Amino acid sequence: MTAGGVLHVVLPGDVDDVSVPSGGNVYDRRVCDGLAAAGRPVRETALHGAWPRPDGAARDALARTLAAIPDGEVVLLDGLVACGVPDVVVPSARRLRLAVLVHLPLADETGLAPELAGELDAAERATLRAAHAVLATSPWAARRLAAHHGLEADRVHVVPPGVDPAPLAPGTGGGSRLLCVAAVTPRKGQDLLVRALASLTGLPWSCVLAGALGRDGGYVARLRDLIGALGLTGRVRLAGPLTGGPLEEAYGAADLVVLPSRGETYGMVVTEALARGIPVLATAVDALPDTLGRAPGGGVPGLLVPPEDPAALADALGRWLTDPALRERIRTYAHDRRGILTGWELTTRRLEEVLDALRRRPLTTT
Repeated sequence: MTAGGVLHVVLPGDVDDVSVPSGGNVYDRRVCDGLAAAGRPVRETALHGAWPRPDGAARDALARTLAAIPDGEVVLLDGLVACGVPDVVVPSARRLRLAVLVHLPLADETGLAPELAGELDAAERATLRAAHAVLATSPWAARRLAAHHGLEADRVHVVPPGVDPAPLAPGTGGGSRLLCVAAVTPRKGQDLLVRALASLTGLPWSCVLAGALGRDGGYVARLRDLIGALGLTGRVRLAGPLTGGPLEEAYGAADLVVLPSRGETYGMVVTEALARGIPVLATAVDALPDTLGRAPGGGVPGLLVPPEDPAALADALGRWLTDPALRERIRTYAHDRRGILTGWELTTRRLEEVLDALRRRPLTTT
């Protein structure tokens, strides 16, 4: 922003709720705090509601928030709030410079009924086509948004998350301690991991599933039942959401972080693991191969398997658990990859560049 320009930021109401940690909330908080620390005036509004399908009260609150912002100002909206209500957001594009940050395309949430997915997709398209800038968290996500919604490439900007430096995780010295850090939802694929582990009961391992449990109660119940039915109670633990010290302890004890997602626009857990030198086993889906990346010498700091394939996941886990040379090799690559990760200050700087350019451009409708 140019000197004196206020950045108005509209966020989900749970952005600071530690009981429901999410990558999107962490991203929002870190960039807002980073901009403020850099001396940029930031005015946050956190709106509670069942986004992206809010009730009338939440819609009215968003409308009032936008109406109160002076003409010509730059407004950064979290896509979860903005993309489902184009009738509220789009009219504001005539007088405000709108930038929409898309963490996850609305229709990509796993398990949506086709009719609902279609409605959310159409709403998102209308919102993003009206926005003056669209922010994506990875090159893959930017390409998909531009192609899927027919957006001009120069309006879609990549602003990847950063990661905080962290001490190397000691782990167990072997490979038996597995950790999955993700909200317990169908999209994150914990059920695939549990099915894979069921075929490896003859090997030494334990697994912690750390993540918010309240987002999809039916899935959580089914996952608990699956763990019991497969005889894994005591070896697979649903730990609930972990933050701060407990999360650091979980990472410190982990030998391998597993992310069996059905889809990811970035996958911040991957870089959080690599920042601690922990190898990652992930599905080769969407942005995850790029997020995992390579060490400076070209080695992959983990293992990639096809999505929706418990057998492939089990095979990779079996190789990890039984092959000390493999563990040592990819652990070395993870340590090397750790040295080239970028921090949140680069994310903040890139976001500043996009918003500065947006403020300088003439305000035109799209």
